[in-house]
Amino acid sequence: MSMLDSNRTPAPDAAPAGPDAGGTTPEPGGERAVTGRDPGPARLGPPRLGPARLGPGQRLVLVGALAAAASCCLLFLFIRGSFAFAIDQRLAMLGTMLVVAFTQGVGTVVFHTVTHNRILTPSIMGFDSLYTFMQTILVWVFGGVFLASVEGIPKLIAETLLMVVFATLLYRWLFSGRFGSLYVLLLVGVVLGMAFDSISVFVQRLLNPTDYDMLSVELMGRMSSVDSDYLPLAFAVCAAVGLVLWRRRFRLDVLLLGRDAAQNLGIDHKRELTVMLVLIAVMVAFSTALAGPMTFFGFVVATLAYQVAGTHRHQYVMPMAFLLGLLTLTAGQFVLEHVFYASGFLTVIIEFAGGTLFLLLLLRKGKL
Repeated sequence: MSMLDSNRTPAPDAAPAGPDAGGTTPEPGGERAVTGRDPGPARLGPPRLGPARLGPGQRLVLVGALAAAASCCLLFLFIRGSFAFAIDQRLAMLGTMLVVAFTQGVGTVVFHTVTHNRILTPSIMGFDSLYTFMQTILVWVFGGVFLASVEGIPKLIAETLLMVVFATLLYRWLFSGRFGSLYVLLLVGVVLGMAFDSISVFVQRLLNPTDYDMLSVELMGRMSSVDSDYLPLAFAVCAAVGLVLWRRRFRLDVLLLGRDAAQNLGIDHKRELTVMLVLIAVMVAFSTALAGPMTFFGFVVATLAYQVAGTHRHQYVMPMAFLLGLLTLTAGQFVLEHVFYASGFLTVIIEFAGGTLFLLLLLRKGKL
């Protein structure tokens, strides 16, 4: 050791200096030989500030900044014609994206928590199939013109309430029985979804071409054609559900441990499970009635949120899912319109990518 190093007074909690910190490189095995202990990996200077070193809160801020930047680009760039008209249309589309990102992303995260399975999605309960069945029956009975003429908040509320009542009755019936369990609930949801799909396909074959085309547009996931009058009600529903979930974020962490562990820690597992499933039903039903069915969007956002958040705690995972969903929708819509100059439904691309990701993860047995 040099004279300069011998006269240097180290800080009380400072780590041994390495070659990158200006000190001398210790001889191999030196500390082991003196203390008899393995010193572990040497620290070669201050920790890096790369993505792997960022904490969950810092990652949340970073993703939030990216989502805000993508939202601003979607709102203000490449405006042609009337500025006021363009801003009104884009604000309505951005508001719809906020609602869809929250309901689909957060709803899927909570659904994964209560089911203890990251492959399942809330659509497995048959909400998408029930929505398709309702729209198909309306067109078959009253015609496509009637479906277009009754658009409004009463129709939105009626469809949402019908899907929520269906889910609540299903939960109450299955959980109140002697052999009721979550697995039976999921199985019944799959069977009912298949039944709704089969009836819908049969009825759609009886429609005339005009009514079928109008029904197809209604069943397609949409972001840019939502009436802005729906958004205040949508924001109120999201705020109410988000407040309930945020106050129960620590209970969700406990539910993630399993039923036995949750009961040992004083959680009424059956009650909490029912409450969470009803909240999921509200979010997914409202999102489906507002913007159409989207099967794999929530699955993609939730899967990315687990990887990016770097923690299992819901106080980080739920906001991360919401911000990643918003970033995906805004950035995807901006690229679709202003880079590829394509006019179409963004949800079609997202559903294709989500289905591909779902199959890939499904084939990775034992790695989820």
